[in-house]
Amino acid sequence: MKIFAKIRFYWGAFVISFIVGGVMIPLITFFPKYKGKIMHNLNKIILFLMNVKVKAYGKRDKKANMFIMNHQGIMDIIALEAIEYTHFSWVAKKELFDTTWFGNLLKNGDMISVDRDNKAGLIKLLKDVKESVEVKNRAVAIFPEGTRSSTQKLLPFKAGTKLVANKLNLRVQPIVITGSKYALNEHNKTGHSGTINIHYLEAFDVKDAPKDWYEKVQEKMKDKIAQEYKKGIER
Repeated sequence: MKIFAKIRFYWGAFVISFIVGGVMIPLITFFPKYKGKIMHNLNKIILFLMNVKVKAYGKRDKKANMFIMNHQGIMDIIALEAIEYTHFSWVAKKELFDTTWFGNLLKNGDMISVDRDNKAGLIKLLKDVKESVEVKNRAVAIFPEGTRSSTQKLLPFKAGTKLVANKLNLRVQPIVITGSKYALNEHNKTGHSGTINIHYLEAFDVKDAPKDWYEKVQEKMKDKIAQEYKKGIER
């Protein structure tokens, strides 16, 4: 059966590359006012063609302006964009903005770049998040781990996310995503049909939260992932 998992991976990679590079980027470039709707609908098509479903648990807090989530791969973004109608400002490392087709998606999608190797990178991130939230009225989506996990295990959180949230007094909602790596595993190049589960955890205002809120959020996310493991969702 492994050969079918390999075929599904390359089919999924083709579907994503074709729709993003051949359809999504041109459309958001020529019709920037409709970026959110375009990305929402095309990501739904990607999931349909890959035979992957998305199931949401809990409710998205409409007042939240920062969403922090675990990261396993590209399917995390596709799944969340497919069920959300609002246009997020995704935070991505600067290197991704320099890639051929994905870089164009990030630039034309008006996303936020962060340069981890530059001391001024955090200042720029703070400025960009503030502009997104206060001027553009767009919530920010960020992966506090800073990179993709090769397993379901949650990696340590970087300090930058907490600093930005505290400085700007943001309302934060954690999100736990499971099943995305099973749908498309970019590490071992396998793919499967299945369901991506998105869990919206309780939102809160950081100004009213305890000083160790960041650490507590990480523990809650770890616990939720562990619960999914117990239910047999290792993917």
